[in-house]
Amino acid sequence: MKRPDRTLGLRHVALYVQDMEACERFYVDLLGMEVEWRPDPDNLYLSSGNDNLALHRAASPPAPTPVQRLDHIGFFLPTPEAVDAWYDWLNAGGVRMRAAPRTHRDGARSFYCHDPAGTTVQMIYHPPIAGK
Repeated sequence: MKRPDRTLGLRHVALYVQDMEACERFYVDLLGMEVEWRPDPDNLYLSSGNDNLALHRAASPPAPTPVQRLDHIGFFLPTPEAVDAWYDWLNAGGVRMRAAPRTHRDGARSFYCHDPAGTTVQMIYHPPIAGK
């Protein structure tokens, strides 16, 4: 059997969050995503144009589940300078930082921070994706 044609990419991530309102402020007010759909108070779908991030309110207290295997999610940026500008913006917005911006051996530049639910978020300039 022949494998089907390539996918259009990994453009959807869904996260469980305890504080829906704080996470909405982070992704909408700080990162600039737009609300695509809010079917009810416990579910929110966001987009930045070519992707989709779903936020689902987690059970409180969280239901016992296996250990989450997600390491981080990432947002691509057009230039290395944009990485530094986003770092300054989010840092000034009180976002908890994991690491300052750094340039990687492949020419990529990125930093890591945390959303209000504790998800690690990478802001990254990656030359092959940026077309440079």
